[in-house]
Amino acid sequence: MRQKNKVKTIRESRLLSKAELARKAGVSSLTIDRIERGEACRLETMRKIILALGFTLDEKTKVFQD
Repeated sequence: MRQKNKVKTIRESRLLSKAELARKAGVSSLTIDRIERGEACRLETMRKIILALGFTLDEKTKVFQD
């Protein structure tokens, strides 16, 4: 199931590489790649990425859409 998100757009606007975002979020670059392609991920992984991109958890819809 595809999951709509803006991870790639936000990451690129902040001039972060996949590896840099992965390091900040504490996940692998492969995980970032899969999420950017729209593959599903765990809620904990979503939380880590939202925070690594500088958003609060209340702003999660700016990164991940339902």
